[in-house]
Amino acid sequence: MSLYDSYLEEIQTRKTEGLHPKPIDDGALVAELIAQITDSEHPHRKDSLDFFIYNTLPGTTSAAGVKADFLRQIILGEAVVEEITPTFAFELLSHMKGGPSIQVLLELALGDDQAIAQSAAAVLKTQVFLYEADMERLSAAHRAGNPIATDLLQSYARAEFFTALPEIDEEIAVVTYIAAEGDISTDLLSPGNQAHSRSDRELHGKCMISPQAQAEIQELQKKHPGKRVMLIAEKGTMGVGSSRMSGVNNVALWTGKQASPYVPFVNIAPVVAGTNGISPIFLTTVGVTGGIGIDLKNWVKKTDENGTPILDADGNTILEQTYSVDTGTVLTINTKDKTLYDETGTKKLADVSSAFTPQKVEFMKAGGSYAVVFGKKLQTFAAETLGIEPPAVFAPAKEISHDGQGLTAVEKIFNANAVGATPGKTLHAGSDVRVKVNIVGSQDTTGLMTSQELEAMAATVISPTVDGAYQSGCHTASVWDKKAQANIPKLMSFMNKFGLITARDPKGDYPAMTDVIHKVLNDLTVDDWDIIIGGDSHTRMSKGVAFGADSGTVALALATGEATMPIPESVKVTFKGQMADYMDFRDVVHATQAQMLKQHGDNVFQGRVIEVHIGTLLADQAFTFTDWTAEMKAKASICISNDETLIASLELAKDRIQVMIDKGMDNGVGTLAGLIAKADKRIAQIKSGEKPALTPDADAKYFAEVVVDLDQIAEPMIADPDVNNSDVSKRYTHDTIRPVSYYGGEKKVDLGFVGSCMVHKGDMKIVAQMLKNLEAANGKVEFKAPLVVAAPTYNIIDELKDEGDWEILQRYSGFEFDDLFPKSHARTEYENILYLERPGCNLCMGNQEKAEKGDTVLATSTRLFQGRVVEDSTEKRGESLLASTPVVVLSAILGRTPTIEEYKSAVDGIDLTKFAPPLQVPSTTQSAHF
Repeated sequence: MSLYDSYLEEIQTRKTEGLHPKPIDDGALVAELIAQITDSEHPHRKDSLDFFIYNTLPGTTSAAGVKADFLRQIILGEAVVEEITPTFAFELLSHMKGGPSIQVLLELALGDDQAIAQSAAAVLKTQVFLYEADMERLSAAHRAGNPIATDLLQSYARAEFFTALPEIDEEIAVVTYIAAEGDISTDLLSPGNQAHSRSDRELHGKCMISPQAQAEIQELQKKHPGKRVMLIAEKGTMGVGSSRMSGVNNVALWTGKQASPYVPFVNIAPVVAGTNGISPIFLTTVGVTGGIGIDLKNWVKKTDENGTPILDADGNTILEQTYSVDTGTVLTINTKDKTLYDETGTKKLADVSSAFTPQKVEFMKAGGSYAVVFGKKLQTFAAETLGIEPPAVFAPAKEISHDGQGLTAVEKIFNANAVGATPGKTLHAGSDVRVKVNIVGSQDTTGLMTSQELEAMAATVISPTVDGAYQSGCHTASVWDKKAQANIPKLMSFMNKFGLITARDPKGDYPAMTDVIHKVLNDLTVDDWDIIIGGDSHTRMSKGVAFGADSGTVALALATGEATMPIPESVKVTFKGQMADYMDFRDVVHATQAQMLKQHGDNVFQGRVIEVHIGTLLADQAFTFTDWTAEMKAKASICISNDETLIASLELAKDRIQVMIDKGMDNGVGTLAGLIAKADKRIAQIKSGEKPALTPDADAKYFAEVVVDLDQIAEPMIADPDVNNSDVSKRYTHDTIRPVSYYGGEKKVDLGFVGSCMVHKGDMKIVAQMLKNLEAANGKVEFKAPLVVAAPTYNIIDELKDEGDWEILQRYSGFEFDDLFPKSHARTEYENILYLERPGCNLCMGNQEKAEKGDTVLATSTRLFQGRVVEDSTEKRGESLLASTPVVVLSAILGRTPTIEEYKSAVDGIDLTKFAPPLQVPSTTQSAHF
C-alpha cells in the first residue's frame, strides 16, 4: 500500500471521530503528493494539491524540505503547476518559517537571475528564523560584494521584518465566557490524561473543558461575529499549576486566530482573563502565541469603615462584585489607554496596563514572542556585520537600578547571567532581562510539542551555550501502552539527535531510566548561580533558580541558550524555633503556607520568588520545599545554603551524574562529563573562599518577609482540597492547611500514595521503618487501603537495595514493577496491598494511573486539582489530600486518618526528615539519611 493510500485510510478513520486530515510531516508522503500533482490525469490530483498547499507542516520537518524544494523548482521553471505560479510559490515559502524554506530563498536570492533574486529577497525581508549557517552565508555574500546580500542585511538592521507589520488594533471587542469559578488549572484546558494527543492539535482540542463548553463558545462566536471570546476564571486565577503550551493552544484553537492559511490548527492570539489575573508561567505561554492576559479585578474584598476586611461566619473574606463578566457580556479593550470598558466603550471597568507593556504589545504585533526573540538576534547580527549601530526599533529593555540597594539572591543570579544589558549597570526586580540558560529540561508529555516547536522555528541542534539538557521519560513511566510506544521512541530519537541527554536510548544501548525529571535536573544543576528552564511547573531546583515553562519556551531555550523575563520580586522565608522530633519536614512545608497566609492575609508568594533560608538541608531534602512552591503559585524559589551543605549536595550530584555516565547516557560531546568538571570547579571556589555559596545582600529589598515558627507545628498537617466548600472559588486550592486532629481519626482514606517528585530517599526509608515497627508492635501489617509507592529515581532504589530497605518493601508488597515486562494497561481497581511501582510520576501526573473514581486519596504528591489524581464519581467528589510520608503510610494501614496519639506511636524511634534553622545548628549538620 502506498503512503498516500495509508493516509486516505487514516483520513476516513479521523472522519468518524469528527476530525479533519492530520497535517503531514513525512517527506516521503509529500513526494507522492508531488508525483500525483504533476500527473495531470491522476484521479487524486486535486486532493493532493490541496494537501500540498494547505496541510503540509512547515519548519524543519522532512515534509517541509520536500515541499520547499518543489517550490524552488516551480520558481526556476523546472516544474510547472498551473495552480501554483512562481508568485504563489514565493508566498507559500514565506509561510514556512525557516529551515529548508530559508535555504531555498537564500539560494534564489543569491543566484544569477536578478528578477528571481529580487523576489526572493522581498520574501526574506519578512523572515526572522535564520540560524548561524544562514547568517554566515549572507555575511559571506556581503563580503564578496553581492548587492542583494547587502540590501538584506540593511533591511534586517532596520528590523523591517517587524516595523512593516501592522500595529495592533486600538480597540478589541470581546465577549466573555466563564470557563469555571475559582482557580482554573491547566488540567481543565488540557487534561493530563489526554497528554498523548497533544502533538495532534485538532484531536487534543476536543478535550478542552467539555464538549458542551466548546459548543457554547462556538455559539457565542456566531452570535457575536467580529468579537473575540475571552475565556475567564471567575473569582480565581487562570492557568494555575502548569505552564502547558497545549492549554494555550487549545484556547487559541477555539477562540483565537489562524496563524497562517497554509498551516492547519495552529492558532494564535487568545484572550484569557481571571479575577486574580493569570498564573505567571501560564502568562508566559500566552505571550508565546501573542495572546492577551487580563487581570479583571472584578471582585474585591468587602471592608469596614477602617478598611479592615469583613469576614463571614467561617472566617473567610467576603467579596463584592465591582462589575459583571457573566458569560455573553460584551466588553471593549482599549489598547492605547490600556483600559477595559463596557460594551459602549465609555464606562471604565479596570486598568489593564499590565497586559499591554511595550514588550507584550510587541509579541502581539509579531504574532508571538519567538518572532521578537529571533528578530532581535537577527537585527544585532546584521548591524554588527555592517558595522553600524542598530536603530532603536524594539521597546528598550526595562532596566531598574536603585543606588545603594543590595541584591536579593535572584537579582544576583540574573545580573550574573544577563545578556545585552547595559555594561556595569546593576539591575533590580522589575527589570526585563535576557539571560543565559544553563540547564534545560524537557518532559515526555510535552516533549513532542517541544520537538514540534523546534521544527517550527527551524532549529536543528542544541545551542552550544547550554551546559546540559535532559529529556525525561517519567510522565509516561507508569504504563507502557500503545500510545507511549508510539510517541516516546520517536521523541527520544529526535531529542537525542538534537543534543539532549535522553532517558531512553533510541538505539537501546542503555536501559530506560524513568526517573522524575525534576530530580534529574536537580542533580544536573551543579552551580548555585545557574538558571534552569524546564517544561513542567515543578521545575524548582534547590540549587540555582529554576522556572517552569511551556514547551515553546523550552524549545527557545534549547535553540538559543537564552530566555527573556522580568527579574521577579522576592519574598524572604526564614525559620525560628525547634522542630518536634515526631514531625517530618513536609509539615514544615505545609506550615509555611499556613503561617504565611496568617501573617499576610493574601498569598504574597504568588508570582514572586521564594528565597528560603534553609542551609542545613542537602539539595535532595530541600527540594521538598522548593518543589512545593509551584503550588504556592510562586514563580520560582531559591535555597540559601551553607557552604558545607552546598559542597555535600554537589558531591552527591556528581555521584548521580557518574551513574548516568556509567549507564552509557553521555553523548559525543561529553555533556555529563562536562557537568562533573563544572561541579568540581564550583566546589573548589567554595573551599578556597573565592566564591562562597550564594547569599543575598544584607540590605536587599524584599516584597515581604515570612518567619516560620517551628514551635507552632505541634502535629502533622494536611493540605485539603476542601471539595465541599460552599464557595467554589476555595475548592482545590492549596490554602486550606489543617492539622491531623481536625479529622478526629475518622476521615476514611481509600488509597495512599507515596511518590512523585516530593519525596526523596529518606521517605522510602521511612516507609520501610514504619512497616518494621508496626510488625514488631502488632505481629503483622495489614492494609485497610491500598498503598502505592513509587520511588522517584532508580538510584534511590539501588541504594535502598544496598542498605537492606528494599527487601523490607518487597516483603510487604503484593505487586512489584518489572522493567522487562512493564504494565501495558493502567490499573483501574486496587486491592488493599502495597504496590511497588516503577520510578516516575505515577498517580501525581494522572495521565496514565488514577485512583478509583470518587476515592479519598492521601498522598505525598502535590496536586489537589479536580480530576488529576482522582476523578469524581456519580456519588462522591474525588479528593486528593496531601501529607507527609508517615501520615500517608499510617492512613493506608488504618484505612482512615490517624489520631495524633496513633501517629506519635507509629513514628516513635523513626528517623524522620529533620530540619533546624541555620543559625541554631552548626553548618555541618546533615540528614542521617545521607
